[in-house]
Amino acid sequence: MMKRLQLFVATFAILAFSSLLASASDPSPLQDFCVAINDTKNGVFVNGKFCKDPKLANAEDFFYSGLNIPRNTSNPVGSTVTPVNVAQVQGLNTLGISLVRIDYAPYGGLNPPHTHPRATEILVVLEGTLYVGFVTSNTDNRLITKVLNPGDVFVFPVGLIHFQFNIGNTKAVAFAGLSSQNPGVITIANAVFGSNPPINPDVLTKAFQLDKNIVTYLQSKFWWDNN
Repeated sequence: MMKRLQLFVATFAILAFSSLLASASDPSPLQDFCVAINDTKNGVFVNGKFCKDPKLANAEDFFYSGLNIPRNTSNPVGSTVTPVNVAQVQGLNTLGISLVRIDYAPYGGLNPPHTHPRATEILVVLEGTLYVGFVTSNTDNRLITKVLNPGDVFVFPVGLIHFQFNIGNTKAVAFAGLSSQNPGVITIANAVFGSNPPINPDVLTKAFQLDKNIVTYLQSKFWWDNN
């Protein structure tokens, strides 16, 4: 009887631990692949996308071309992010992974402080020199930074605010993998000062300890989306 009880407790502990791991990222697939289709099945939504019949899948469902092409960085932040997630490659549905190319303008090209609510990011620099970093959660709010050169790799943990800044005199290029088919992105300045509808200025005045005129000015600006 005691052995059965111990076995039950051990089994329960393993299952509980496994469920915690499973909830830490995208759900594991239950088949070889689940190519996404834009079909809401009469208004019913799922956590991800519906699948097409696997027999109808083809190479194009798993293919994307063009990440070798430099992007235009002539914008207010001096960077452009080119995503390859489930929206671009339907075959990524349920596979828990995606990719981005990031182009940075010479000195000052910035991928602004942002978070990915559903993914850890691992970034590798191909060209240029980047100053990168992330900030830990409350209450420490510790800034962890590094200067990266070609071939260097850096990890940004899921959900933490992070950034990349080109400190070189030439353009920079990086690629990053993300642990979700749809990692999401929240650019901090855009979300706080460019929300739709706007956040009550009194809230931001109190939160940032700023003059209300400064808050309303920031809310009146056009906040560039580099994605």
